[in-house]
Amino acid sequence: MYEDKTLVCKDCGKEFVFTAGEQEFYETKGFSEPIRCKECRDARKAAGAQKKPRELFDAVCAECGNPCKVPFEPVEGRPVLCSECFKKRKEAAETV
Repeated sequence: MYEDKTLVCKDCGKEFVFTAGEQEFYETKGFSEPIRCKECRDARKAAGAQKKPRELFDAVCAECGNPCKVPFEPVEGRPVLCSECFKKRKEAAETV
């Protein structure tokens, strides 16, 4: 079964215990074992919450012709799909 493990945090170098219960939980979720201590994980989460929002660009969907916003800068000559048309195309490809 599982036994408590002592791991070393990638960020601060401090040792922390990865308990048997945590190991079992991580395995059931398919997670890898942690590389950061709880304090460093919490700090990264907090820093991530302060990131600026993603820039969106105006585009016109190549299939339905509706205006849309996309998270990348459209390149002339390359079709852009709105999220609805993209979803339809993806679902159609999955059924083939």
